[in-house]
Amino acid sequence: MIREFGTLADGTVVQEITLKKGPLEAAVLTYGAIIRDLKFNGRSVVLGFDDLESYVAHSPYFGAVPGRCANRISNAAVTIDGTKYQLGANENGNQLHGGKSGFANRVWSLEQHDKGSVLLKYVSEDGEEGYPGRVEALVRYTLTGTGALRVKFSATTDKPTIVNLTQHSYFNLDGSPDILDHSVEIVADSYLPVDDQALPTGEIRQVAWTPYDFREGRKLHRKPGEEGVIFDHNFCLADAPRDEVEFAAAVEDASGNCRMELWTTEPGLQLYDGYKVDVPFPGLEGRTYGPNAGLCLEPQRWPDSANHDNFTNVLLRPGETYTHVSEFRFTSEA
Repeated sequence: MIREFGTLADGTVVQEITLKKGPLEAAVLTYGAIIRDLKFNGRSVVLGFDDLESYVAHSPYFGAVPGRCANRISNAAVTIDGTKYQLGANENGNQLHGGKSGFANRVWSLEQHDKGSVLLKYVSEDGEEGYPGRVEALVRYTLTGTGALRVKFSATTDKPTIVNLTQHSYFNLDGSPDILDHSVEIVADSYLPVDDQALPTGEIRQVAWTPYDFREGRKLHRKPGEEGVIFDHNFCLADAPRDEVEFAAAVEDASGNCRMELWTTEPGLQLYDGYKVDVPFPGLEGRTYGPNAGLCLEPQRWPDSANHDNFTNVLLRPGETYTHVSEFRFTSEA
């Protein structure tokens, strides 16, 4: 089903496409390729809004596709083949999620849809937010019918550029005011420490004997001695993208009744526990969202890779195709 969701200030109409298959139902917007709502067995498991104006004015990337390069880029600058490109800065002199007018704030075209799948396209012109090259990006959302949401990205370019796309949904599996009693497992032996601007320092550190060891699963509540610890870090799953999706992480609600597994081709995973969330406006089901209202599991290439030779590759050249596949698989004991 397709409906008109709202109109932007410039008169552009934003559409909403509803997908339903098996135990999942998804509402997808052409604005930002946003997953506005995702219901599992009839209950919303993501944060979102019921009106377009709230997304434009208040959303911290709820359900969006950031791009052209997700996460942070130090000093909002990259060097490609010896040429330095100054990008649009939108966070403390750095760039976050592709800049102020990145993919998350653009209207994508509806290319194809049926009851369980939708294909969206965005063309980012040469020079947009300072990036070189004209990039054509596609995202397909598919409900498999067995409780999984499959997300497939692809992109091509006509000049060397950088591309790193992700899905930025905030998950809350039981509707609690916060997700600190959710249990998280991440199959990563190392992570990227960050500085006071949340930028990777360049070090790749082992998770053992740190608060960032999620290999056996742990709740997001801070343990004694972890006061001041935040979770907004990339976990290193591999050195390069994989050909097929592999198990990367799992989340369970406080009761253990609802479980979500993330399977991905991507070599990195950003865990963000939503500690900065402060949206005192009604969201889905009339809820307001405060700190830790939802958590993000963002599969990606490692952040700021363009400025660290020891990180994963984000360079895309003409003739190549960027691809990324992730699956969010839901099960319930209830």
